[in-house]
Amino acid sequence: MIDRRKVRNAFHQGAADYDAYAAVQKRVMERMLSLLFAEGVEPARILDVGAGTGALALRLLDRYPSAAIACVDLAHGMARQARDNLGWTPERLIAVADAEHLPLRDGVFDLVVSTSTFQWLTTLDRAFAEARRVLADEGLFAFALFGDGTFRELKASYRAALHAVPRGGRDRTHRFFTRDEVRAALARAGFRSIEVFDEDEVEHHPDVPAFLRSVKRIGAGNASPVTGRGLSGRRVMETMMRTYAERFGGADGIPATYTVVYGVGKR
Repeated sequence: MIDRRKVRNAFHQGAADYDAYAAVQKRVMERMLSLLFAEGVEPARILDVGAGTGALALRLLDRYPSAAIACVDLAHGMARQARDNLGWTPERLIAVADAEHLPLRDGVFDLVVSTSTFQWLTTLDRAFAEARRVLADEGLFAFALFGDGTFRELKASYRAALHAVPRGGRDRTHRFFTRDEVRAALARAGFRSIEVFDEDEVEHHPDVPAFLRSVKRIGAGNASPVTGRGLSGRRVMETMMRTYAERFGGADGIPATYTVVYGVGKR
């Protein structure tokens, strides 16, 4: 399960620092843009779901300057940053909204995009159904989310620590969707011409605390409803960091792997 209130509050607080620290998310955005432009679409109306600070929307407007664009994000801070970055015109709508309950009419958009957002959902079905609902006939849905395999080093180290520390508590690691789960959710939502694939992105940090700080600075902390357990929780974290460094550390510091699942579907 995902605590959506934790997600909303974390990204609200991390909005000001997001662009400075979201290195992998920026690479994912660039990869998504290259895939999208290869599709040859010429949308007149675009929706960006989980738009964050508006970085993707700005790039899309560079490519499609005459397009009308709507940006929605669950976090008020992110929507405010997007509004500051994009400015306001009648062709640019920026709103606080949930991907699972879009406050938009049916069949409005030629293109719905999203990057680094849908991994914060417990299931994909509602969000994908909403994306399809607001698309016009022949409209394109293109997205990237962090999938199964993301933070594999962290998760392996944390689980090892749970076993090593007496009464360490429950596994609080985030569960990411698999590529097959993403494909199946697109099919259930009624999309056609479905394409799904994944790629790994790896970044390096000087040490484990630096990695954890960078994740927290952009709001991407743990959104599990399960809380830590006092002293035993601290021991688990200390053991996890030591295990992480011992198992995975090297001359370049410690690696953090992101598995990015890219998907495309048509209405």
